[in-house]
Amino acid sequence: QVQLVESGGGSVQAGGSLKLSCEASRYSYRCMGWFRQAPGKEREEVAHMKFGGKVTYYADSVKGRFAITEDNAKNTLYLQMNSLKPEDSAMYYCAADFYLDCSSSSSSAADYEYWGQGTQVTVSS
Repeated sequence: QVQLVESGGGSVQAGGSLKLSCEASRYSYRCMGWFRQAPGKEREEVAHMKFGGKVTYYADSVKGRFAITEDNAKNTLYLQMNSLKPEDSAMYYCAADFYLDCSSSSSSAADYEYWGQGTQVTVSS
């Protein structure tokens, strides 16, 4: 059974930081990413990373503020979020796929087979 477990969400004031973690039961995914979904909105990709870290993607709305990294020894993917804004408030999901050849362009939620349960991020003004 493949499992992804997110943690690190919480409530912060605008301008603050949070670091999300996604621990994977297996870590041979070809691509892993972070998505977010606010109430009444579609799930959107925030960032992704090709296994090995040489290819990454960031949504324009988070470029320069968020950073996706991995620790292979811990089977963990991270999302460091700085300079948070109220519009960053959402449920954040980790996603992974064994076959997706993710590039520097965005991927669709439908491209990912495995998902975590989500962790809530709330940014107050």
